[in-house]
Amino acid sequence: MATTTTRTSFLLLFLASLLSLSVPSSSSSTDSFVFGGCTQQRYAPDSPYEFNLNSLLTSLVNSATYSSYNNFTILGSSPQDVVYGLYQCRGDLSMPDCATCVARAVSQVGGLCAQTCGGALQLQGCYVKYDNTSFLGVEDKGVVLKKCGPSVGYEPEAMGRRDAVMAGLANAGGPYRVGGSGEVQGVAQCVGDLSLDECQDCVSEAIGRLKNDCGTADFGDMFLGKCYARYSTGKGHLALKDHGDKLSNDGEKTFAIIIGLLAGVALLIIFLTFIRKMFGEHGK
Repeated sequence: MATTTTRTSFLLLFLASLLSLSVPSSSSSTDSFVFGGCTQQRYAPDSPYEFNLNSLLTSLVNSATYSSYNNFTILGSSPQDVVYGLYQCRGDLSMPDCATCVARAVSQVGGLCAQTCGGALQLQGCYVKYDNTSFLGVEDKGVVLKKCGPSVGYEPEAMGRRDAVMAGLANAGGPYRVGGSGEVQGVAQCVGDLSLDECQDCVSEAIGRLKNDCGTADFGDMFLGKCYARYSTGKGHLALKDHGDKLSNDGEKTFAIIIGLLAGVALLIIFLTFIRKMFGEHGK
């Protein structure tokens, strides 16, 4: 029986590993790197702060399996051991994609900001940040990243559509905003710890800077401390909901197939074990 159990476990694990290779990767739309940064202050290895930071990062990953945004404060025995952190997923991501993205971001920020007291990392699909100084609920409209594509010259139709999309984002309300007109796509999002008024203020600032700084660029990204606004006048720069849904649906279908096959294999092995046992008893 021990041999059968071992073979069963090995077969199930092998099948799961084999089938997982067929799950489509969503790295192009969620896991690709946008920016990251670390504070200068460092903590000592094996210190209470390191223990609290690991606890915080674990909480971020666990929470992302059921919520697209959350923040945590891990208290310590002394004020210098307190750590604050949050994560946020892009508003159109499914929960599986959100959890995968946050886990990837936590892994990357841990390597990027090893033994520093604060770090932040933005991937295409999610954002994580932690620090030993509280930033939760604090407005921050400082420019973190500005990126403008090549100028395509002033094309009245394209620029008119872009301005209309940007105006739509500015007036949309809510923490996550997406719009489009033809090939022009736009998206804006605030970090979840801002109030609606603070979010509106931040998005308006990002859109104003984006239009002013990027001019007639084919695409533009403006990431401020607590929000961002992005646009693209062509295909491929912004990976929004349609692409994310396809990946999510493919992943869910493959997951269902895996579960079904694993269940079938398990039932088959149980049946063969039962038959073997019956023949063994008759043989006696």
